[in-house]
Amino acid sequence: MSTPFNYKHLYYFWVVAKEGGISRAADKLDMAVQTVSAQVRELERSLGFALLKPAGRGLVLTDAGLAAMQQADQIFQLGEDLPARVRDAVSAPTVRLAVGISDGLPKLVVHRLLGPVIPEPHLRLLCNEGEFDELLGDLALHRLDVVLSDRPAPTNPNIKLYSHGMGSSAIAWYGTANMVAAAGKNFPQSLADVPMLLPTAHTAVRARLDHWFEQRAIRPRVVGEFEDSALLKTFGASGMGIFPAAEWVHEDLLAHYAVQRLGACEGVVEHFFAIGTEKKVQHPLVQRLLEAAL
Repeated sequence: MSTPFNYKHLYYFWVVAKEGGISRAADKLDMAVQTVSAQVRELERSLGFALLKPAGRGLVLTDAGLAAMQQADQIFQLGEDLPARVRDAVSAPTVRLAVGISDGLPKLVVHRLLGPVIPEPHLRLLCNEGEFDELLGDLALHRLDVVLSDRPAPTNPNIKLYSHGMGSSAIAWYGTANMVAAAGKNFPQSLADVPMLLPTAHTAVRARLDHWFEQRAIRPRVVGEFEDSALLKTFGASGMGIFPAAEWVHEDLLAHYAVQRLGACEGVVEHFFAIGTEKKVQHPLVQRLLEAAL
């Protein structure tokens, strides 16, 4: 089936949008202004909508132009990545997996979630940690193959994503031997009397922890809040305060941080998700991760 527009016209429009004007785009493309303008008008004619409109001395995108720009970004980003992908495929028999990791997700949990793909003999694992929304944007632009997070992707009509549950874990309280001894009597009310370390509000589990305290009329003495879960555990292991952690990795937690379990945070559960784009051909290692979670 033939396409209703010319991809070369789309490329010229994309450059105009990125450069912020037809004159600058013409300079970048080393073409005449009239030629670039004519190519953009031809794209608008084929699509049936105006993509640019005057604003002061320049041009801005219309709503249709914004939609076209989002698609063009994906198309030409893939095109820019193509030479490197081909070169890598020829130079070494590697299997590349680019994973986005939500910055609030416990690192020990991440290691366990990725366990099924680690034995891949030619694996080249690229892990990018960042803010949840930024990672979803990179996923939509196909810069990532999958995002691991503590929450599912929000509904967005412009980006088709799926969220696959990878498991869940009860939460418990941990600390050094001295901290656990200090809070051991009259637990959990004793948590009001010891210093407390908590994840920041950007994690999904923080709201559940706050609700847990409210239900028990406990006013915790919070002395530290951390975006990074590994940093939270590191300060907890130094004796700064009691901290929450997923019991799913209890043995690893004790081995890596030399802390003790104080008690359960009853009713509080942390959930883990793998988020990907809807596409007919799934990355084989992403498929392996999802199958391992069944």
